Amino acid sequence: MSSETPTVGVLALQGDVREHLAALTSGGARAVPVRRERELDDVDGLVLPGGESTTIDRLLRTFELREPLRERIAQGLPVYGSCAGMILLADRVLDGAPDQRTLGGLDITVRRNAFGRQVVSWEEDLPVEGVTGDGARVRAVFIRAPWVEEAGEDVRVLARVGSGPAAGRIVAVRSGDLLATSFHPEITGDDRVHRYFVELVRQRLRGREHEERRV
Repeated sequence: MSSETPTVGVLALQGDVREHLAALTSGGARAVPVRRERELDDVDGLVLPGGESTTIDRLLRTFELREPLRERIAQGLPVYGSCAGMILLADRVLDGAPDQRTLGGLDITVRRNAFGRQVVSWEEDLPVEGVTGDGARVRAVFIRAPWVEEAGEDVRVLARVGSGPAAGRIVAVRSGDLLATSFHPEITGDDRVHRYFVELVRQRLRGREHEERRV
């Protein structure tokens, strides 16, 4: 554990794992895949990647990771969920599969596949609070993406769609050390969202180190 180079895992059961590992490395973390509970124990933060939320949910149970991960989230593990990862972090899901379960932690209601089928996936340049500034924007790639229908009082909205039929829809949120985006920054070559998350992990570690020194 190092607050300067934190170890950040990527849940490696399904989805765009390799792209997140590369973006985290570029963003200043030691990036590792996580498939087992013992690997989860060794990380300072975790990314839940895009993919198929129902498949990841099923694999979490198969690999006996669901309950350990829920426990770590409840204990304050910093987690970033992109696309399917946002669904997994949401407390409530609309249009989910009948037996679909989430990890929870974010007081949001998400609509699964809100942007439509994969053939109508699209892109837009968006300002993202805390990530961009001075008029800069992030290229947001939406692939069968969810959006946030409702966000709780303690959830900060970081980005909304700026144009088109989905204008105004919430697509990036943060609550404490939990971060989620509807879009896929890992596939654009832009590591700013991952740098933002890595800094959240660093701040969490620095706070822990400070408490340990006081004791």
